Amino acid sequence: MIRWVILLVPAYLIGAIPTGFLWARLLGRVDVREHGSGRTGATNVWRLAGTASGLLTAATDALKGALVVWLAKRLGYGPWETALAGTAAVLGHNYSVYLRFKGGAGTMISFGIAAMLWPKTLLILGGSGVLAMALFGHASVGSVLVAILLPLCFAVGGMWPYALGFGLPVAFLTLWALRPNIGRLLRGEERFLPIYRRRRPPICISRHPSKSP
Repeated sequence: MIRWVILLVPAYLIGAIPTGFLWARLLGRVDVREHGSGRTGATNVWRLAGTASGLLTAATDALKGALVVWLAKRLGYGPWETALAGTAAVLGHNYSVYLRFKGGAGTMISFGIAAMLWPKTLLILGGSGVLAMALFGHASVGSVLVAILLPLCFAVGGMWPYALGFGLPVAFLTLWALRPNIGRLLRGEERFLPIYRRRRPPICISRHPSKSP
C-alpha cells in the first residue's frame, strides 16, 4: 500500500500543476477558468492569452506527463504501476487540487505519457490528431480521436497493462471532459482553432436538412 501511495500521490500532484493557468496569468494576464471553455488546456489558453502561451501550455502539459512516467520507471515500478501513475497524472490535470478541482481535458498530458510508455505513439497519435485538426479546424475533433485511439494503440501493440491501466480510463476521462465540445460539434456551434479562419460552416451532424436563407 505504501508503495502505491508513494507513486500515485506524487503522480497526481505533478499532473495537477496548472501549467495553462500559470502561462495565461503570466503572459496574458487572464484567468482562463473564467473565459472560453473554462478549461486550462492549450486551446483555451491559445485563444485567450495568445500563441506563445498556448504553445508553452501544450509543451509543459506533455512534459509533466512524460516526467511522471520517467520517475515511475526510474524508481523501478512495473508496467501496471506505471500505467496507473499516468492515469493519476491525467486525473490531476483534469481535476487539479490547486484550482479547486478544475483543469483541462487531458489530451496533451496523455500524449506525453503515451510517448514515454511507447514512443511509436508519437507518430500514431500525433499524426492522427494533427490531421483531424487540420481537416476540420477543431481541436476537440483531434482530442476525441486521440482519446479513442489511445487504448487501441497499446492493445494492438500487445501492451495490455498500458491499454487497460492507462488507455481506457484516460479515454473516459478525456471524453467526459469534452462533453460540452462534443455537444457543440453535434449542433454545429464549436469554435474553430485561432489559425483556422476559412469561411466554411462548422461541423454539424443533424437529422434534419438545413433550410436555405
